[in-house]
Parts: sequence; C-alpha cells; structure tokens
Amino acid sequence: MTMRVVVAGILGGIAMFIWTSIAHVALPLGQIGFSQMPGEAAVLSAMQASNGEKDGLYFFPWVDPKDPQMMQKSAAAIKANPSGLLLYHPPGHGVTDMVGPMIEEFVKELIQALIAAFLVSLAVVGTFFGRVGFVTLIGVSGTLMTNASYWIWFGFPASYTMAAFVTDIVGAFVAGLVIAWWLGRRREV
Repeated sequence: MTMRVVVAGILGGIAMFIWTSIAHVALPLGQIGFSQMPGEAAVLSAMQASNGEKDGLYFFPWVDPKDPQMMQKSAAAIKANPSGLLLYHPPGHGVTDMVGPMIEEFVKELIQALIAAFLVSLAVVGTFFGRVGFVTLIGVSGTLMTNASYWIWFGFPASYTMAAFVTDIVGAFVAGLVIAWWLGRRREV
C-alpha cells in the first residue's frame, strides 16, 4: 500500500468519523428505533436478581440448539411466550465514559476507510464519481451484511434498520468523496 493510499484512507476515516459523530450527536439517527421499556424499574430489578454479574447477550425463549426437536420447540415457545434479544451488563459494566468507545469507533472507521482506499487503488475506476460510487457500494455491502440480518432474523425495528442504513451508507459516501478526491489528484513529480 503506497503512502498516497494510506493518506487517502486516513482522510476518508476522518471524514467518516465526523459524519457518524454528527449522525449520532446532532441528528436523531443514533436513537431511532429505541424506546423505554414499560415498567423499567421492575424489569431491571428482575434482570439483576436473575443475571447478577453475568454479562451476556441472551436470546429468549431459549431452546437448546443441540436438541433434535429444536425448531419445533422454538416455534412453540415463541408462539406461547415473548421473544427477543437482551444485551445485559451488570451495574458498573456498561459504557459510562465516551472517550474509549469514541477512540475505538474512530479506529474502526479508519480501518474501513483504509480498506476502501486500498480497494479503490486496485480497481480500474477512472472517474471521480466512479471512485465515490465504488466506496459507497462497499458501505452498502457492509450495512446489508449486518443490519439487514438483524432485521430479518432478530426482528430489529425497521426504523432502526433504516437509520443504520442511512448512517452507514452516508458514512461510506462521505469517505468516498475524500478518498476519490485524494486518489484522483495528479501525482506531483
């Protein structure tokens, strides 16, 4: 990977991070699809009594995946009971300080942009908008790979899924603008 591609990736990562920060802080995209649970105090008390200090991602109602009748039992359990996913952190284990997660988010987006810049440098895409479209399509593929599956399999709200699509695809587009601009500049001799 040449220094030109590395700089394009760094600039693209910065642009993507700025966009996703705006999307989550200044726009409502980061909160769409979330709502407060009715009877939250009672639910929190029951979760803490049941799970205690055991961090985890829980699927309910649970049916042992090794059970040969798993599909039938799961269908029956879902018909008779509430169902869903629960991400549980005991008291004091959730995100309380934004600095660490913001740094991790930036590093993730930097890696994404470096990969996109590298792929653009390998592709035969001769125009600015072709390069922008190439990076944007990488973002479309990535968001479909995760967020669409969460909607299909786990019933994530459509509003959450659409907001995630917008956030991710616009992030790829913004990174693509910067990467396409930088890689399209004439090399100085």
